[in-house]
Amino acid sequence: MNSLARMNRFLTFFSQKKNFFSTYADKIDPSKIILTITSQPKEKTPLQELKFGKSFTDHMLEIDWSAESGWSNPKISPYHFFSISPAATTLHYGIECFEGMKAYKDKDGNVRMFRPDKNMARMHHSMTRLAMPSFNADGFLECIKCLLRTDESWVPSEEGYSVYIRPTAIGTSPYLGVEAAQHIKLYAILSPVGPYFKSGFKPVKLFADTVHTRAWPGGVGNAKVGGNYAAAILPAQLAASKYGASQVLWLFGEDHQITEVGAMNIFFVLKNKDGDGMELVTAPLTRGDILAGVTRDSILELARGWLNNNGPGHGRIRNMTVSERWLTMNEIVQAQVEDRLLEAFGAGTAAVVSPVRSIVYKEREIVIPTGDNAGPVATQLWNVLRDIQYGHIDHPWSIVI
Repeated sequence: MNSLARMNRFLTFFSQKKNFFSTYADKIDPSKIILTITSQPKEKTPLQELKFGKSFTDHMLEIDWSAESGWSNPKISPYHFFSISPAATTLHYGIECFEGMKAYKDKDGNVRMFRPDKNMARMHHSMTRLAMPSFNADGFLECIKCLLRTDESWVPSEEGYSVYIRPTAIGTSPYLGVEAAQHIKLYAILSPVGPYFKSGFKPVKLFADTVHTRAWPGGVGNAKVGGNYAAAILPAQLAASKYGASQVLWLFGEDHQITEVGAMNIFFVLKNKDGDGMELVTAPLTRGDILAGVTRDSILELARGWLNNNGPGHGRIRNMTVSERWLTMNEIVQAQVEDRLLEAFGAGTAAVVSPVRSIVYKEREIVIPTGDNAGPVATQLWNVLRDIQYGHIDHPWSIVI
């Protein structure tokens, strides 16, 4: 090896930020949280007046990252606005992702989180998909728990209410080059929220969109990035104005495979063709265009337990198999004609379970037989998940902080 090659190797080694000569922090360290308590606590919005995402608690969590030094010490400070460059990469190229989680207060006053490890894993996937740095899930989660403890008084005690947790990562590098962000702000804010359905279930009308596509194989449909949601706003407005639909049922391919509904996963309950039993169906994750919903995973695990007559809530729903497969609109149309279409519902953090009343497809309205009520499967799933979230059922998915 000549002297020039040796020099290049040395410079390459020396430039690495994670070497022995660097103070690069490759992990988030919750033991180094800098806590600043507000001197001007906000007045809390009455629970009956809460609107989703409109009210925020007193404090927020911030952790900055740079390519030069890695993760900074976490900071919990009074809720405030950011000051970033007009050239920040998040503003120009959508280098941004987020999560949606909730915290609940049980009858004993304990604050609980629901399967937060799943949200951390998905956040990690979303960030790395955008060429953002990886992070240690346990460290970030402990910081979020500290934020919840700081603002514990904001977590409502009444059942049906909760605090919505919004972890977010944005690229803050102050330049216009299209490349991986060299500066990242990872943060979390809290928002007290009320029940999605304030007076019982309200099944919704869907519009099956054959023109617009939410996601595609090889894209970012399986990451929780802002662009997925921004592109869905116009189709939702068109569906609402023309058909009175509350959500868009997203389709893919010439055979109109059913993927998601609005910002949720979608489930159908179909009677088997031989009349013996029924099938719970949702789209698989194999293609990379479906978001791996935490509620989705929970529903699948519960329903598979019921099939084997075990797990919380078993015994009420019998003889129901569970499938992750591609379901087409033609199959839904045929199932309705044959009286085999039993239920349809969305599933996500905000609503947990959202029943479907009808689907407009090719100018025809497919009516779900449950009408203005939730079906027995959706109702049982919602009841069991709610009981786990609020600690009525002792379950490892519910984490006391």
